[in-house]
Amino acid sequence: MKDQFDVWRYIFPDKGGEHPVVLISHPDICARSAVVNVLFCTSQRQSRRPYPHEVMLNGEDGMEWETFCDCSCLYAVKSAGLFGKRGRVTLERRRQIRTKIRSIFLLAAMD
Repeated sequence: MKDQFDVWRYIFPDKGGEHPVVLISHPDICARSAVVNVLFCTSQRQSRRPYPHEVMLNGEDGMEWETFCDCSCLYAVKSAGLFGKRGRVTLERRRQIRTKIRSIFLLAAMD
């Protein structure tokens, strides 16, 4: 079963192959949709601080080392293409991701 904020692996042909992703779709969508939204993560060892649109994940989230989760772009991918569940994003970092997404996409603003 796939759930929101689970960390999976996915192959991005245009991004150099396999990368971790954070499942971001609503739990109802995760449970029954053929397409889900994910956040792309860079899996290389990092020698820099995260950019303002990134959240750093680590072993507590299922990563082998510090990994940046890019919150600036949602990718719609085939659910069947997700494989090798790595873990689940911790509560603190889930909060950071939500805050960044709201800020980046201006979802906290009222019209």
